[in-house]
Amino acid sequence: MTRAQDWEALATRIAAWGRDLGFDAIGIADVDLGPEETRLMNWLAAGRHGEMDYMARHGATRARPAALVPGTIRVIIARLQYWPEDAESPAGILADSRRAYVSRYALGRDYHKVLRGRLAKLARRIEDEVGPFGHRVFTDSAPVLEVALAAKSGIGWRGKHTLLLTREAGSYFFLGEIYTDLPLPVTPPATAHCGTCTACIAACPTGAIVAPYELDARRCISYLTIELAGSIPETLRPLIGNRVYGCDDCQLACPWNRHAVATREDDFARVRHGLDGATLVEVFGWTEEEFLCNTEGSAIRRIGYERWLRNVAVAMGNAAPERSMLDALEKRADDPSPLVREHVAWALVRQRERAVTPG
Repeated sequence: MTRAQDWEALATRIAAWGRDLGFDAIGIADVDLGPEETRLMNWLAAGRHGEMDYMARHGATRARPAALVPGTIRVIIARLQYWPEDAESPAGILADSRRAYVSRYALGRDYHKVLRGRLAKLARRIEDEVGPFGHRVFTDSAPVLEVALAAKSGIGWRGKHTLLLTREAGSYFFLGEIYTDLPLPVTPPATAHCGTCTACIAACPTGAIVAPYELDARRCISYLTIELAGSIPETLRPLIGNRVYGCDDCQLACPWNRHAVATREDDFARVRHGLDGATLVEVFGWTEEEFLCNTEGSAIRRIGYERWLRNVAVAMGNAAPERSMLDALEKRADDPSPLVREHVAWALVRQRERAVTPG
């Protein structure tokens, strides 16, 4: 058997090992991201990354895998579904302004921990086969253009909302990568199947998808509720509705997600602390200790208590007027945090303006 055949056989085994570890798909990409580098630099130059300064700091490194991990010539990409089939209906929660909407990916265990552990096991399997080799594992933990790499590897294509899409599983999945110096054969890219559909663009509450394949993060609800550290722009607050952590609207509208596959991972399938339908008053009443307890092992914890209260206050300002919400907001009117006080004051004005005057 030739050396090329050896690498081909290894790639086949890697795909099988990945399935054994619970991954839904494995692809292999080369590291030529020239066109994506141009796209990235134009996006940064337009300021569409907002306050995510780390993106600008890393700059072109994101599009040059070998600059991030010297010696890298291939990237192994893994896909893992997260759709929690037994969680309450997103449509029902979004339609009830009294309840808190949390992005479906964050209802279970923090994906960083799950994917990193699984990818490390895959790397050890490869090492058992070939001996020590150059590699590094990433799970949304470094400047990696994972959608571009995943598209090159054939496990999906970039949708108009900028997320990766697949015909058989929609877009409800996580991605993780192993940068490696092994000369593995690459898997062919997938063809795109968005066609003339613009459902995701029309569904975005804030108009953050400014054109097909172009996202202005500064308007994205996921950015506003997770990445943004300071005040949420007043003009955008009413558009956030009751979304307190992330947003799924572009994915919920996508026709390919009619075929979304429920996760087989208990860590993602099991909703923690009833967060698939808790009321705004309930989660706004959490003490910091309760917030930390109720978000233990969750991706939600990363935003911290202050931003959590900020987000929930905005959602309460958008909710139908209710005495319990007014009471809860008034209790935090003098919160120690200026950020929380600002958003509570805004929400109080909104609640009071729309309150029904007794006849």
